[in-house]
Amino acid sequence: MELKRIGVFCGSSVGAAPVYADAARSVGRLLAERGQTLIYGGGGTGLMGAVADAVLESGGRVVGVIPHALRTKELAHAGLTEMHVVDTMHQRKALMADLADAFVALPGGLGTLEEICEISTWLQLGIHQKPCAFLNVEGYYDHLIAFLNHAVKQGFLREEFARPLIVERDIAALFERMRAWAPPKSPRWATRGER
Repeated sequence: MELKRIGVFCGSSVGAAPVYADAARSVGRLLAERGQTLIYGGGGTGLMGAVADAVLESGGRVVGVIPHALRTKELAHAGLTEMHVVDTMHQRKALMADLADAFVALPGGLGTLEEICEISTWLQLGIHQKPCAFLNVEGYYDHLIAFLNHAVKQGFLREEFARPLIVERDIAALFERMRAWAPPKSPRWATRGER
């Protein structure tokens, strides 16, 4: 699968450990080396700023998508290749979904979790057929993966729709799995009694 534009969801904070920003910078450098464009939320702080700066410093392209209301709160990045300013968070997510060929969640908070969960749900529903991945830096997403496994066991998530989600600790392995990824054979349609 040819992936030219990678959507990255991540925190507007750097987190408690330097390893998170290090991973974000490594992702940015790898995107630039591979000639892939970063599609992200347009912020200049935290992991958002780290991944964007690393792409730009390595000669790559960065496209930001940010709502008017967050331009000052997130201190919108001033040096991007391209910036889209939209009216709402919903428009931000929809435009990022259209622009990107694949999606990766780096560590982040509720916003990051909401974004990767929504785009993964769209995959489950057949709205798109693009890889969705978690870079599990130092086990950051271990508890979330355990929850998804629990949801499968409890009958709220079918295994065939949990399985396509890519989870890797190693950045190169994550990108290789995204490149080799194939979409689920059919979208999930709820049967009676399922949610």
